[in-house]
Amino acid sequence: MTDLAYFSEAASTEVVNARIDEGKADPRLAAVISALTRHLHAFIKEVEPSHEEWLAGIQYLTKVGQTCTDWRQEFILLSDVLGVSMLVDAINSRRPSGATENTILGPFYVFDRPMLENGASICQDGKGEPCLVTGTVRDGDGNPIAGAVVDVWQTNEDGFYDVQQKGLQPDGNMRGAFTTDADGRYSFRTSKPRYYPIPNDGPVGVLLEALGRSFNRAAHIHAIVSATGFDTVITHIFEPGCQYLRDDAVFGVKASLIGDFKRTVDPARAAALGFGDAPFFWEVAANFVLTPATGAQRLIHQV
Repeated sequence: MTDLAYFSEAASTEVVNARIDEGKADPRLAAVISALTRHLHAFIKEVEPSHEEWLAGIQYLTKVGQTCTDWRQEFILLSDVLGVSMLVDAINSRRPSGATENTILGPFYVFDRPMLENGASICQDGKGEPCLVTGTVRDGDGNPIAGAVVDVWQTNEDGFYDVQQKGLQPDGNMRGAFTTDADGRYSFRTSKPRYYPIPNDGPVGVLLEALGRSFNRAAHIHAIVSATGFDTVITHIFEPGCQYLRDDAVFGVKASLIGDFKRTVDPARAAALGFGDAPFFWEVAANFVLTPATGAQRLIHQV
């Protein structure tokens, strides 16, 4: 029988976990740390790092922490590019087939976005190719949900969110929230979404460069869809022609979230919609299906 008082390579996991006092430790914490120890020790035994490699790993994580500030969270970014953020989100947002799928919130959501009338434009700087977004919010049985809020935001044509360019973009540019009508319908005007790079001037960027991976997020419009009595959905509308659709830096793309963007050449209709003298515009129908609330909703504002 192995004496768990003393360390050995073969019984390393059991020796470490034996030190947890289950009579004093919080049960959930004990379970989490036990699992972490098992998987971490299994990783070390598979990789067999040298002392120099292990120190390099510690130094890398130290740099990740040192890069974090009040407005930048490099550890969340590291979680994103390793697919962990998406996995945690998937586990915590399991829904029946047919319901709109979740994806990650991202770091640039703000709570004080303007409430706008249906059909209004969120594109204050006038940049980009005009785009009309229309759709419905319904329950799992197909019934329209009146009074649902569709909260949207995206980068401008230059690939930046308004909060990244204070003083350069108008405050609230490319943001707005819309309320569905009695038929569960909403609509707004914007510009066609474009891809953009995640912050790559820190340790996470160094890692992606070393792995030969892309820094870019696939072109998308963010959306949070909420209604009384239903689970809130945090999701995206992806542009199908984007070159990074299969290479999104944070693994945020799900097949069901890829929209059908159609290029419409109709100057008269464009003018009637409020797109001025645009020779063409894009339009996409983004329909959302909500499920009954299962508990308190939490909206984590990542920074």
